[in-house]
Amino acid sequence: MTYDTLISVPQLRELLQAGKKLVLLDASFDLMDPSAGERAYGGAHLPDARHAHLDRDLSAEKTGLNGRHPMPTREAFAKTVGTWGIDEHTQVVAYDRQGAMYAARVWWMLRWLGHTAVALLDGGFQAWQKAGGEVQTSIPEVKALPPYPLKPSLVPSMDGDTLASQLGKVRLIDARAAERFRGEVEPIDKQAGHIPGALNRFFKDNLDAEGRFKPAEQLRAEWSPFLAGDLPVVQQCGSGATACHNIFAMQLAGLGTSTLYPGSWSEWSANPARPIAKG
Repeated sequence: MTYDTLISVPQLRELLQAGKKLVLLDASFDLMDPSAGERAYGGAHLPDARHAHLDRDLSAEKTGLNGRHPMPTREAFAKTVGTWGIDEHTQVVAYDRQGAMYAARVWWMLRWLGHTAVALLDGGFQAWQKAGGEVQTSIPEVKALPPYPLKPSLVPSMDGDTLASQLGKVRLIDARAAERFRGEVEPIDKQAGHIPGALNRFFKDNLDAEGRFKPAEQLRAEWSPFLAGDLPVVQQCGSGATACHNIFAMQLAGLGTSTLYPGSWSEWSANPARPIAKG
């Protein structure tokens, strides 16, 4: 069986016991302390899990105008995926310690390469640990493979110029916390506010009190007010990570695939020619 959205702790245990070709990716990270996720991974991780670092592995070099976590080229990311020992026949399971905040970006990027068999561990590291799952501290020895063979992307994306030309013609959804969306605070980026016309759906609203994804039926009901009309849906956030969480939630709810604006607010607000809204 292939998993392409969620996988539960019991289901993951079954795969591990069956010896299925499987790679676990720990995407734990902290925007305020970029080394924190790697330290947490070194302290304990799932068996043979590799660490996927948001800055080093999931982003390209910053220029000051391309956002805080610009997407690498597909070719560059394909090389990274190969170093993790992943090929087109590998089941990948991604997790983190932040409610899938960063694991969702791993999920999206692998689908961007055309890889179908990638799932998020529901509840992440905490759920695994709570269930008594085995953890390790040793860093696994990984046999690197050639770059992942590029396939047609399974997920659409849109650049800032295209979005600017489409404002009012798309349903733009911002995954940041409400106070950041309204422009009341901005702890990370230089400018506060949001892209004009955007709606706010905080990514954590996709989760229940235990940090697991809400049932598909509940997600459909909660997302329906954001999807009125026939406008195509574009997702963004601060730097292109938590927007992937909203994309995942829609996919899990059976609402189809929406488009990612990877540069998100950090890229948009760095361009003085682009409009900004508050409130």
